[in-house]
Amino acid sequence: MPDSPYTKLSREAIAEMEIGATSITRSMSVALVAAFLLTIASVPVTQHVIEIRAGFAKSGGWVGPSVFKVFNYPLQAWTVLTNPANGDLIRRLNEANGVLMRGLQDYEEALESDSFIARAALPPAQAFTAEFLGLGNEQVDLGRERWLFYQPDTAYLTGPGFLDPSFHHGRARSGDSSATRTIQPDPLKAIIQFRDQLKSRDIHLVIMPIPVKPMIEPEFLSSSYRAPLPIPLQNPSYREFLKSLEKAGIDYLDVSHTLAEKKRTTGRSQFLRTDTHWTPEAMQDAVALLAEKLRAAGLAEPAATVELNRSPEFIHGLGDIVAMLKLPATSRLYPRETVTIHPVLRPGRKPWSADSHADVLVLGDSFFNIFSLEGMGWGASAGFVEQLSHTLQRPIDAIIRNDGGALATREVLGQELARGRDRLNGKRLVVWEFAVRELAAGNWDFVPLKVPKRTATDFLILESGERRAVRAIVRSAGPLPRPGTTPYKDYLTAFHLEGIEADSAGEAIVYLQTMKDQQLTPAARLRPGDRVSLLLTSWADAESQYGGINRGELEDENLLLEEPNFAELAP
Repeated sequence: MPDSPYTKLSREAIAEMEIGATSITRSMSVALVAAFLLTIASVPVTQHVIEIRAGFAKSGGWVGPSVFKVFNYPLQAWTVLTNPANGDLIRRLNEANGVLMRGLQDYEEALESDSFIARAALPPAQAFTAEFLGLGNEQVDLGRERWLFYQPDTAYLTGPGFLDPSFHHGRARSGDSSATRTIQPDPLKAIIQFRDQLKSRDIHLVIMPIPVKPMIEPEFLSSSYRAPLPIPLQNPSYREFLKSLEKAGIDYLDVSHTLAEKKRTTGRSQFLRTDTHWTPEAMQDAVALLAEKLRAAGLAEPAATVELNRSPEFIHGLGDIVAMLKLPATSRLYPRETVTIHPVLRPGRKPWSADSHADVLVLGDSFFNIFSLEGMGWGASAGFVEQLSHTLQRPIDAIIRNDGGALATREVLGQELARGRDRLNGKRLVVWEFAVRELAAGNWDFVPLKVPKRTATDFLILESGERRAVRAIVRSAGPLPRPGTTPYKDYLTAFHLEGIEADSAGEAIVYLQTMKDQQLTPAARLRPGDRVSLLLTSWADAESQYGGINRGELEDENLLLEEPNFAELAP
């Protein structure tokens, strides 16, 4: 049957509609693809514009976007590889690989910290996921009832035994984040070597591993636990670790059971809700235990010349783990906590200070800096060493550094000795404290403790009370911080300067603050070859304020032996 005119018209209309729909679909697809490509392209274009405008505003001239600096690192690595002065081929390959790896790491960190997208989008996104989805990030585990936990602390408990040979093998091959230093993963070897180094000088060693938050407060991390636990949680290797210490004749103090029992009997939490560290009361209980142990061993008689007093002070603080969440500044998701600290004062209401002539030396990490280092946000002059000195009524020498308790304080001690200052002279006792997570995550590398005969150098060293403005060229720098990746909000980086104008020395080692309150400072942008104006002061004058802050040191071991200065960028 032939089509009617209406049927034919309908088929033609349908065909035209299909053609039109296809055309519209194609147009929409093209538009979506174009919008997608435009969105992708807009991010780097906007970043380029921002950096170019900032460069003109700062220097008045063209400054290339940081993304193109990635091409410098293969050239630097090639220069190292082809220079015969750097040793044989194997050594040159290793050094070139280190240069390339460090460069790429710096590049990645710079892109992450300078990205306007990260700065603009990450805080509100993290606030949403934290409040409504209960999600933290790679550094923070969100607990119950607004409790926060540091992920490496949790990993210490949930990971494999830290003495397991396969675990050691994997860590030894991994290297550290700087790509220049191998990991020595066995804490027992380092502790025994340190004990032997001290024993050769008739110095007694006491080690003090400090429990981490989820060991004592697990019910706030998971509903699987009910408080109070009869014994603290632990890594599978910890009991074997203590037995090995006893077999080697190494003195130690484990306060974890006391803190767990104190929580059971008082009902009070032993750790701060939003911080990695303990409460002032838990710290004071640990002080009492150590003081009792030292008195019983006859290692801490009171000194008649010491007069120390203390008084209560209320502190309203926000924990270091909150900063790692990178929430917006306006967030009220985690309120401040109130604690009572007891600053220790000398006559004339002067703050307590370490005495290098004391016969007791304490090495410690942030657990001993909390309530002592004002920059940590929980008051000052009220930390563990101050309380120990007050309890014993005797002077104490101390080397305290945030982070890296397995290695950092021993390195500082080794540097002091290598620079000709025998920090062990006259010592009878060394207390070495570290957070237990270091047993699984720390670098237990060996540190020489020698007092060599030093020859004079021509590096610029300022005397106490001296200040000087200089212009110089950055020759090399230590590692830079990554905001939000550690619970410590401040960071120093060592810089090697050369070409110092109007000074016969010509070279200097300085520490600059490259992170403050989890934000990179302008000093973090300095790179080798940059010319910089600085205000220098003596490190001896700055050490009481900045010495406890963790820092990135220079790689050249010879430069580590030079006396540093403290520096600030000139306005």
